[in-house]
Amino acid sequence: MDNLVEIRNLRVAFDGVPVLHGIDLDVAPGEALGLVGESGCGKSVTWLAALGLLPGKATVSGSVRLQGQDLATAPRRTLERVRGGRIAMIFQDPSSALNPVIRVGQQIIEALRLHRGLTGAAARAEALRLMDLVGIPDARNRFSLYTHEFSGGQAQRLMIAMALAGEPDLLIADEPTTALDATIQAQILDLLVTLRREMSMATVFISHDLAAVAQVCERVCVMYAGKIIEEGHVGQLFETPRHPYTRGLFDAIPTLSGPLRRLVPIPGTVPDPRELPPGCAFAPRCNRARAFCSQHRPELLPQPEGRQLACAFPVPITQDIVHRQEEYQ
Repeated sequence: MDNLVEIRNLRVAFDGVPVLHGIDLDVAPGEALGLVGESGCGKSVTWLAALGLLPGKATVSGSVRLQGQDLATAPRRTLERVRGGRIAMIFQDPSSALNPVIRVGQQIIEALRLHRGLTGAAARAEALRLMDLVGIPDARNRFSLYTHEFSGGQAQRLMIAMALAGEPDLLIADEPTTALDATIQAQILDLLVTLRREMSMATVFISHDLAAVAQVCERVCVMYAGKIIEEGHVGQLFETPRHPYTRGLFDAIPTLSGPLRRLVPIPGTVPDPRELPPGCAFAPRCNRARAFCSQHRPELLPQPEGRQLACAFPVPITQDIVHRQEEYQ
């Protein structure tokens, strides 16, 4: 099966400072892909760069293909048809993405007009259908309300409705549950899973919440300091994380079953892009680092068990490090 999106050697720099260091990424039709990592690792920047949404001070190079069409060199008119049409994106703060002075129904109608050419009664009927689809109660009577008259969870549902207005092939969800309470988070995640299944729509789920990734995704890419450092099936990465950074993310999560254990935080913080170490970017925080790591930057290479890994001294696959996926669901 041909990939829906193929990203090759994507690099981004702000004011001459590199922040993405050659991202290679594929998304298959209908696939659910997760991007995880701490804030500042480059997860959101990857897709903002792919869609040409970064500010003018950003320098972007590499290839981004949507079913063979190169978006990196495409004119603005082509990108505007792709954004919201073929690829839609929702963000973590719906209150800043929705227009506070335009009624929510009109905002959805505007998306329908731009991407599907619907107007009048047909556009209104479709907007109401989308509001019902994403679970907005009493959609007909709330069609003419403003953003501030909806709760945070309902506002996020409205953003999803607007994203679906163009019937996209790919939905990028950029930490869509971060600002929501636990109960509403679970509802939004269930909604994303249901919509993907019913609409055969690929999903890229960007998050630092491993439990959410386990619920939504089939395959996971772990990012650190502007690079993908581990990639594999969600069950594989959750059961036997091999990169020390991936293992550290799991060790910092409290478990809900089994004996009590002390959490093991990852020391330090993500390095400043202007002061990256000469070798492995994670080496200063890594408990498995050797002198070799401080001088050599590892490449992302295929592993015998099927995953891809960028580490010279990975965590061995042994029974004592097995993490059951259900602990994080």
